[in-house]
Amino acid sequence: MGLFERFLSLWVALAIAAGVLLGRAAPGFVAATADLELARINLLVAVLIWVMIYPMMLAIEPRCMAAVGRRPKGLLLTLVVNWLVKPFTMAALGWLFFRVLFAGLLPEADATEYIAGMILLGVAPCTAMVFVWSQLVRGDANYTLVQVTVNDLIMVVAFAPIAALLLGVSDVEVPWSTLVLSVVLFVVVPLVAGLLTRRRLLGRGGPAAVARLSAALKPWSIAGLLLTVVLLFAFQAETLVAQPLRVAMIAAPLLIQGYGIFAIAYVAARWLRLEHGIAAPAALIGTSNFFELAVAVAIGLFGLSSGAALATVVGVLIEVPVMLSLVAFSNRTRAWFA
Repeated sequence: MGLFERFLSLWVALAIAAGVLLGRAAPGFVAATADLELARINLLVAVLIWVMIYPMMLAIEPRCMAAVGRRPKGLLLTLVVNWLVKPFTMAALGWLFFRVLFAGLLPEADATEYIAGMILLGVAPCTAMVFVWSQLVRGDANYTLVQVTVNDLIMVVAFAPIAALLLGVSDVEVPWSTLVLSVVLFVVVPLVAGLLTRRRLLGRGGPAAVARLSAALKPWSIAGLLLTVVLLFAFQAETLVAQPLRVAMIAAPLLIQGYGIFAIAYVAARWLRLEHGIAAPAALIGTSNFFELAVAVAIGLFGLSSGAALATVVGVLIEVPVMLSLVAFSNRTRAWFA
């Protein structure tokens, strides 16, 4: 590892601080940047995520995709954790913290909305950043792509019913534009670009040419990650400064949920004797969230200034530091797996 990669945690911490300072020092610029949205997806953040995803897509080999069907355990683990465990543990933690541990500290209406925001995060497994985390743990690129694709297909039919059940409402309107655009931007476009690039490079210089380009793009991928952190914290700098206690109260159960879901999936992956390149991404997929979808639904159901919207935003803020800590743990425990 180079000096830059070795101190990635330090750079992320500095990026968080820089984001908060930028949000406070140049609120007009940050607001204008935040308004660059299409279907509630910030276009600048989308470009940065695309920069992070593209290098992994170079590793996709279509002929190897069929092999996933002969190793179904990792895929089944991902689906069980995402759809049969995660939404319900999130709802249980929200109830425990805001109905028991924090009871009396908050107005009941606010507590109810915070729980709702947490539930929406729990029912929205991640699409885009999964490829970044998988790349950082040297995951099986072909397997990760299948996991994400199947997960997205299930989300189309399962998100609204599970969210409605846990929220106790009769109808949850799925923002299809956000869902479809995210899949196109973060899966289809980079996948096609990666496959075309790989084919061209293999024809000209063989696998060595692909390896050289991947190595050249790696610093840009990390830079994209750090700039994404700066933007996310800049967008929410005012919230962090204005409501630090509320943010901390919401973050507590979200942190427990994140590390707890990872632990469940990681231990199960070891019990299933999965190889690390499948086990680590499977656990990380279950831990991260599709925050664009969660934020959009929270705003649609409860309003822009609601507690539910705030809870989903806090989920955005803690996700990258949490996921990077889990990436580091996954890499240190590679020897636990085949």
